[in-house]
Amino acid sequence: MRIPSTLVEVLLVFALFCSSPWTVWSSNTLCQQTNEEVRPHSVSITEFGAVGDGVTLNTKAFQNAIFYLNSFADKGGAKLFVPAGRWLTGSFDLISHLTLWLDKDAVILGSTNPEDWPVVDPLPSYGRGRELPGGRHKSLIYGHNLTDVIITGNNGTIDGQGSIWWNRFMNRTLDYTRPHLVELMNSTGVLISNLTFLNSPFWTIHPVYCSQVTVQNVRILAPHDSPNTDGIDPDSSDNVCIEDCYISTGDDLIAIKSGWDEYGIAYGRPSTNIIIHRLVGKTQTSGIAIGSEMSGGVSEVHAEDIQFYDSYNGIRIKTSPGRGGYVRNIYVSNVSLANVDIAIWFTGSYGEHPDDAYDPNALPVIEKVTIKDVVGENIKTAGLIEGIEGDNFVNICLSNIILNVTSNYPWNCSYVKGYSDLVQPEACEPLKERIFPDHCSDCYYLTNQIQSSNSQNRAGQTSGDIRG
Repeated sequence: MRIPSTLVEVLLVFALFCSSPWTVWSSNTLCQQTNEEVRPHSVSITEFGAVGDGVTLNTKAFQNAIFYLNSFADKGGAKLFVPAGRWLTGSFDLISHLTLWLDKDAVILGSTNPEDWPVVDPLPSYGRGRELPGGRHKSLIYGHNLTDVIITGNNGTIDGQGSIWWNRFMNRTLDYTRPHLVELMNSTGVLISNLTFLNSPFWTIHPVYCSQVTVQNVRILAPHDSPNTDGIDPDSSDNVCIEDCYISTGDDLIAIKSGWDEYGIAYGRPSTNIIIHRLVGKTQTSGIAIGSEMSGGVSEVHAEDIQFYDSYNGIRIKTSPGRGGYVRNIYVSNVSLANVDIAIWFTGSYGEHPDDAYDPNALPVIEKVTIKDVVGENIKTAGLIEGIEGDNFVNICLSNIILNVTSNYPWNCSYVKGYSDLVQPEACEPLKERIFPDHCSDCYYLTNQIQSSNSQNRAGQTSGDIRG
């Protein structure tokens, strides 16, 4: 029986924001602690003439306030306070050593005039705009070459008012690629927390070429029919931690990327050391995706304590001939799925290329992917794991996965090699060989888990001997 989506949503949102193991206030964090710096200098956006009536355009006020605060960057940094109100603005740039603070009931609104979103150069790892050749519109909140940037508050809201952009995309009247809601580029020491993000024109939060990024305790919402409104997309970035988030959008909730075909290969900056912890959400596409733009490589991704419901797909890797690059050392554990069409989906023929100059012989390497401790109710298909002819996906390991599947053909696998244990329904033929005891070392991170478990067992036995 299909679980009513409204009931599931209420229960999961309640679980996320109430006192439970999912609470955003949990001290059990996997993120390296990033202090919310106490800035010695603070101003309110109202001091620069901003009017929070939802009609007055405040772009100049944001720009002037940040220009003023730049003089304090070497004096301990500064804080820009946005009080309650509806603050309409076009794109504006952040600076280093800045805290952008949105108070309760403060809403930053993206302008509905595309001219208020300037056009900037394409990313070098993409070679062009993601949707169209040429440039791309700058994000609403933007920063590049920054250090120590905090975007936070008392659960204020940043609303991109993206419907005009979605309509232009669907009507094919875009002149340039749509803007993100927040994009930070070539920056280090970024914290985004305690906010709600609504209706992004395109991808919502996009750290690209960044290091030491934490996104914690945020909600990201967009209609399920809004095109390409990804939640959080770490792109050619390292040491990223995403924790205690609720995301419900029209595309991938989290998509880890690293450049597109020959441009991503040439730029050569991978996404690595990515932690995703306590994520809840639903989508018409994928919960956690890697790719399809992964030409610079993606590795060392750990995702734990995940809940997806009323969604098309849970865990996905998408790539294609021409991408090059690699996806390796991926560990996903403790996943709960409800009303999901495809639990696990790897695609080796995703397509979509920036131009005709890509090399079709640039084949991606997909290896050492471990998915364990997964439960699912009302799942249509357990897994579609489709590699590339002549380029098998290898060392794909599935452990302790129990799915209530409605299809008579729960698995479909091709051009893949791996291992499994304790999987129901039974895994497809290329994955049927047992993990234990001979293939633990072929499976990413399972050896660590076994050693940890054995150590705990030995410790328990020792303490028992002492007590006896």
